[in-house]
Amino acid sequence: MKIKGIYLLYRLLQALGLPIVLLYLVWRGLRQRAYLKSLKQRCGYLPASFRQTVPGAIWLHAVSVGEAVAAVELVRQLHVRLPRSPVFVSVSTLAGYETATQKLQGLAGVFYAPLDYVFAVRRVRRALRPSLVIVMETEVWPNLFRETKRGGAGLLLVNARVSDRAIARYRALRWFFGGVLAQVDLLLAQSEEMRQRWVRIGAPPDKVRASGNLKYDFQAPALAPESPVRGFVERLHPRAVWIAASTMPPAAAGDADEDDAVIAAFRQVSARQPALLLLLAPRKPERFDAVAQALARAGIPFVRRSGLAGSEELPLPGALLLDSIGELASLFPLADVVFIGGTLAARGGHNILEPALAARPIVTGSHLENFAEIATDFRAAGALVEVRDAATLAAAVSDILEDPTRATDLGAKALSCARARQGATAIAVRHAQEIFARHVPRYRPAQPGFAFLWTLSQLWILGGRLNRARNLARRRSLQAPVVGVGNITVGGTGKTPMVLHLTRRLKDAGWNPGILTRGYGRQSLHPRQAVAAGAHVPVSQSGDEPQLFLRAGVAPVGIGADRWRVGRLLEQEFGVDAIVLDDGFQHARLDRRLDIVLVDALDPFGGGYPLPLGRLREPLGGLSRADIFVVTRSESGRVVEGAEHFLRRHNPRAPVFHARAQPEAWVSAATGETVAIDALPYARVAGFCGLGNPGYFWCTLESLGLHVEACIEFEDHHSYRPNELRNMGRQFREDGVEAVVTTEKDLVNLCEDADHLLAPLPLYWLRIGVQIDREDEFLDAIFQRLR
Repeated sequence: MKIKGIYLLYRLLQALGLPIVLLYLVWRGLRQRAYLKSLKQRCGYLPASFRQTVPGAIWLHAVSVGEAVAAVELVRQLHVRLPRSPVFVSVSTLAGYETATQKLQGLAGVFYAPLDYVFAVRRVRRALRPSLVIVMETEVWPNLFRETKRGGAGLLLVNARVSDRAIARYRALRWFFGGVLAQVDLLLAQSEEMRQRWVRIGAPPDKVRASGNLKYDFQAPALAPESPVRGFVERLHPRAVWIAASTMPPAAAGDADEDDAVIAAFRQVSARQPALLLLLAPRKPERFDAVAQALARAGIPFVRRSGLAGSEELPLPGALLLDSIGELASLFPLADVVFIGGTLAARGGHNILEPALAARPIVTGSHLENFAEIATDFRAAGALVEVRDAATLAAAVSDILEDPTRATDLGAKALSCARARQGATAIAVRHAQEIFARHVPRYRPAQPGFAFLWTLSQLWILGGRLNRARNLARRRSLQAPVVGVGNITVGGTGKTPMVLHLTRRLKDAGWNPGILTRGYGRQSLHPRQAVAAGAHVPVSQSGDEPQLFLRAGVAPVGIGADRWRVGRLLEQEFGVDAIVLDDGFQHARLDRRLDIVLVDALDPFGGGYPLPLGRLREPLGGLSRADIFVVTRSESGRVVEGAEHFLRRHNPRAPVFHARAQPEAWVSAATGETVAIDALPYARVAGFCGLGNPGYFWCTLESLGLHVEACIEFEDHHSYRPNELRNMGRQFREDGVEAVVTTEKDLVNLCEDADHLLAPLPLYWLRIGVQIDREDEFLDAIFQRLR
């Protein structure tokens, strides 16, 4: 209750400040058009391409430029460990967005971080559906943390630190931060000192570990041979190159302006080094023009990086103003000496590891609070040169340039220090993978309708319990043992292929099995019917799923709502000695020898809420009744391990198996001829389906390497009318496709002359089988119970 009260107070204060925040955003946006473009994403509206229909993404919250750079290697290794899970990186600054977009191209989607308001964070969470949220360094976002846990995702803080300036503030608000940090699954601090600081401000000690600094694992991008900067430097042939990196304006009155300090020092050094080239890289893009004016006032010849075209000349000594984003790290190998900004001005310093990994001698001011641990290591090893103030900067740079032996020694020591403590990224990735494997995200509807849907959901639960209690009181048994194949969610989980697969295996083992199914959507006058294997029955009298069982010709099929009476028909007319019950996990009136529950890896638990709030047929507690779990479509799911962990938590006794769809062949709807799965002679196809989970069909087509030009979805069990097929055929022909593909379930729901209505486009359906990992063990568990 205390934690909830703290959050309510925080949200109340946020609500009071919301108008001011929005006015500030609009004012800031009017001043900077790039910022204006970011406002929509800051309110949680992401591009359509970011929206995930399958849960299991990774959201990495890296606010600043430095954090975005430190995240590159982390994202790269996450791709290796979790290749099915897309990574999305959110940043708060314009410079961070530019840097992340460039450095993470092809690795992650980049967007502007949402404001820490519930409405914005919740929109992002619903769009990405992450299983894991990773927050970098110092950021503590109460609403982000709480919404992450409410959505069922794991929460990991990496490279965590608390600066000297922030520690006092955080400790004063320990009563608040203790509740916020309790939401975290694991906090990986940069050092033991930082670990102790996090504990002092309220983080649970058992959730905080010291794991090292990710920035030690930075891999500088190689400078491309065609780089304009490389070509420019090679044309000038300077005797020495000085890079002044990430220079900053004053932080307070009386503080140094680092751009002015570098320009003044350059004039002094160039008097003794006439062929000196300065690469000046201001930290903030809005400073580019001001620094250009400062260079002009000082009479220093300069060229702007944005103006390089390949033929510029520059009299030396002179300067190249690096008015670009994301390029600096690759340029350090060109330098003979590097000054790191943010260290003369009281800004806490910037990353010294990038030039260190290039083995360059480094000069800094005394302000390295943001990198205190790294700075301590470098000082102890004599791997950097510190200056007291702007007045001593020129002498320090000049001494290094005039003593090549010392410069080489400083660079070697810096490289040794940078490499000595690498490995934090591997630790972070290992823990990220572990947390990812324990979580399955759930989704909630929009807040305005939540209360109404929640009420209906509670009524659904109550009705289900009453119905189950009534049916249990009237429960009856058949002479033949019954194996139930069902699920806990509405929509497709692959029950039909699994029923057929299991029936075939029972027959191969010497049983005389039958299939028992309700026959959803049928219009027969007979409430119960038992049909021989392979018999022809109109779809209207059987329903679409029984039609698939009959077409397979594996076993007799009993169809009807009263499964006990239909089962008796199968026993009497066909002498079956084992029955496979299709979709009967919630059917309490028929006694079963064991229940096999299928869980769809693409969306395991229907959002985590019962109908109509989510897609659960009953609360998740019903999983305790299952005897065997099968995670289907495991080859396409992102949260397979998380689903298995979740199942074991609810039912530790039932074994868990994985199954995958096995595409077997394409079958022509017109002729019945089969085509090898990899030999469909068409490059451009269109598809349609009416399934409980249509996304899986599209995933299967993609895995087969088909280029699907158009995808049309219908509701589950849809019966296709002539006009619909005629319109689809016209649309597909306009799209320039060469063939149309669908599923076997949709094939039986087509009207007569469907192939003619789509003509001249040929229609094929995909025959699907099932492959179960550890199938011998799976079958043994079933046969033992049946006997």
